[in-house]
Amino acid sequence: MSCLGVHFALSNEEIEVLRQFDTDEKRLEHLQEVIEEQYMAREDSPPLFAESDKAWDAMHRILTDGELTWDGGEYPLNHTVLGGEPLYSGQDYIISAKNPEQVKDISKALINIDLDWFAAKYRLIDPEDYGFPLEAADLEYTWEWFEGVRQLYITAALMDRCILFSADQ
Repeated sequence: MSCLGVHFALSNEEIEVLRQFDTDEKRLEHLQEVIEEQYMAREDSPPLFAESDKAWDAMHRILTDGELTWDGGEYPLNHTVLGGEPLYSGQDYIISAKNPEQVKDISKALINIDLDWFAAKYRLIDPEDYGFPLEAADLEYTWEWFEGVRQLYITAALMDRCILFSADQ
C-alpha cells in the first residue's frame, strides 16, 4: 500500500450513509467506488477534496504531540487528520469523520498557522519514531500539502460540511 491520504468535504447525509454500512468492507467499498470517484472527478471550484499524499503522517504529528496516535495532542488541531469519529477498524485503511462543528473549530485553529510555527513543530518530531530523517525537503513537502488541507477546512466550514479523512495503509 502507498499510505496516501485524502480529505473530503462531505455532507452530513453522506457521512450518515457511511455509518449505516454493517461492515468495514462495505464502508471502504463505498468510499473507493462512490465518494472517491464522484469527488475526485468533479470540477468544483473550490474543490471539495484535498490530497495530502504521504504528508498526512508528518502533518498529524506537527498538529498534535509529535506522535502518530488517535488521541494525542489537543483539540481541535488533533482532529485535523486522525482525530474525530473512526469509521473503519481494519489495519489496512484509516477513515475518520469530523462533524460540521468540529470542522469549524479546526478551521479557526488552522487559519493562523504560519510556516515558522509549522517548522518549529516539525523539528520536535522524533525522527526514529517518524521513520524518516527530518529534512528541509520533507518539511516543504508537508507544508505544501498542509496548505491544501487547510483551505479545504476553511471551505468546508463555510459550507457547513463534514470532513472525512482517509488513507490506505
